[in-house]
Amino acid sequence: METFGDKLFGRVNSARNALFLQGEIAQLTYQSFDKYVQLIDESKETEIEVTYPIGYRPDNTPINTTHKYTKEKLIGRYQYLGLTQLPINGIYQLVTTIETLLGEILRDTLIEFPVKISNKRKLDFEIVLEAKSLEEIKIVLVNSIINELSYKSPKDFAEEFSKYVGINLLEKPSFHKYIELKATRDIFIHNQGIANEIYLSKADTLARVKSGQYLHVDIQYFLQSYECCLQITEILDEALNKIWPSLEYNKSKTQNLEGQKAVAIEQAIEQAELVEKEEKVKRIKKTTKKVTTKKK
Repeated sequence: METFGDKLFGRVNSARNALFLQGEIAQLTYQSFDKYVQLIDESKETEIEVTYPIGYRPDNTPINTTHKYTKEKLIGRYQYLGLTQLPINGIYQLVTTIETLLGEILRDTLIEFPVKISNKRKLDFEIVLEAKSLEEIKIVLVNSIINELSYKSPKDFAEEFSKYVGINLLEKPSFHKYIELKATRDIFIHNQGIANEIYLSKADTLARVKSGQYLHVDIQYFLQSYECCLQITEILDEALNKIWPSLEYNKSKTQNLEGQKAVAIEQAIEQAELVEKEEKVKRIKKTTKKVTTKKK
């Protein structure tokens, strides 16, 4: 029978697996860019023609376009993708994974132990009257708390997290690095990568540039951030196990980390391939149905 500790360990483990996969995808993609740049550089052609789809027709056939690049311009495009765009997109994924994990742990804890919720919190009477059960009321209440906390700063969120879950993330240096990472992510979403006073306030002493300067994100920064996020999952694993012991966590401690990583990546890839196969079957059925309808 799964214990509450096992459930939380499953949450953390799933997030860690997602981080493992993101790290491998980033590295393989970077190596692909790097290899292709080498091939372009070694080419004797001065101009290179590239064809790629820019959309799809209703019958799912691609709409292709062809563009000619000079070697220098095409190499520049791939270097931008590999050295700039790839790590920026990568940090988006890292932050989303940790944000989601912390929210899930908080939600699970409050649903399991609703007594942790202050009796001063209020709900609209319409929600209470329309609810079909006490469980439904509890879920609505918990969701309202999670929604409120999602708008708070990482520091304020960590304080509430400590109050409800009992783990003080602000004591951990890796969480402060995560706060700077999240502030960097937010700047690329809202201010095109140019640091402002909001970034300086969030990042505090770990701010990497001054207001008005561009926040540089490269492969090295991505890998440092990747390691920081993995450390947070390890901190959560250990701390949660002390509060709510998990047999699954203790079993995992005896396994080799690299072995866990390899298994996690394979499982994630297999799942992605399965989803792709299912989607392909759906597309084929949809296309076949359209053709049959036209014949009639």
